[in-house]
Amino acid sequence: DPDMPFVPSIPEDQFILVEEGDPAVIPCRTSDPDAQVTLVNSLDKSVHALYDTKQGFIGNFPAGSYTCKTMVKGVEFKSDEFLIYIIRATSQLPVEIEALKTVYKTGETIVVTCVVFDNEVVNLQWNYPGKVKEKGLIKLDDIKVPSQKLVYTLTIPEASVKDTGDYECTARHATKEVKENKKVAITVHDKGFVHLEPQFSPLEAVNLHEVKNFVVDVQ
Repeated sequence: DPDMPFVPSIPEDQFILVEEGDPAVIPCRTSDPDAQVTLVNSLDKSVHALYDTKQGFIGNFPAGSYTCKTMVKGVEFKSDEFLIYIIRATSQLPVEIEALKTVYKTGETIVVTCVVFDNEVVNLQWNYPGKVKEKGLIKLDDIKVPSQKLVYTLTIPEASVKDTGDYECTARHATKEVKENKKVAITVHDKGFVHLEPQFSPLEAVNLHEVKNFVVDVQ
C-alpha cells in the first residue's frame, strides 16, 4: 500500500517493556517487503539494528523513543513512535504479605501490606471479602534504595464483621508467565470479647515483707 507503507500498530505495541540485557523488537512492519527502512532515535540519529520485514527492528536498544522511516516514490513516511522502557526484573517473584494484626474490632482500620522484591513492574491484584463493594484503598510505594521493592498497602476503613476472611495478593510478572500469591486470614469481631475485672484498687499499700495477692477475673 503506497499510501500506508507502515502497517498500523495498536497502542499496546508502542510501549515496549524490556528486561535489562534482553533484546527487544521495535515492530514497525512495512506493507512492502522490499522497502528500505531506517530506524532513528529521539535525536533523529540512525540506529543500526537487524531488520525483519515480518517483525521489525531487533536488537539491544537503550531506553528511549524510536521511529522508523522509509521512502516511497521520493516521499518520506514515518512510523508511529515506539517507547522502550528498561525494567529491572528477576525470573522469580519474591513476595511477602504482612498484617499489622490479624484480629480487629468493628470500626477499626484493617491494614495489609504486600511487598514484591527485585522487580520494577508487576501486575498485582488483591482479593478480599470487601472487594465487590470496592471497600479497600490501595497505595503503591516504589522503593529503589537500598534495594528494589514495590510496597502495596491495602487499607479497609471502618471494618465490620463482614470483612472477616482471607486477604490475598497475587503478583504477575511483567514479561514472563510467572505469578506468586500470598494470603493472610483476618478476623473482625463485633466487639471486644475479653472482660477484665481487677479485685484491687488503683493504689494499694503493702507492709514490708508482707505477701499480698492481686487477683483479676478474666471473662
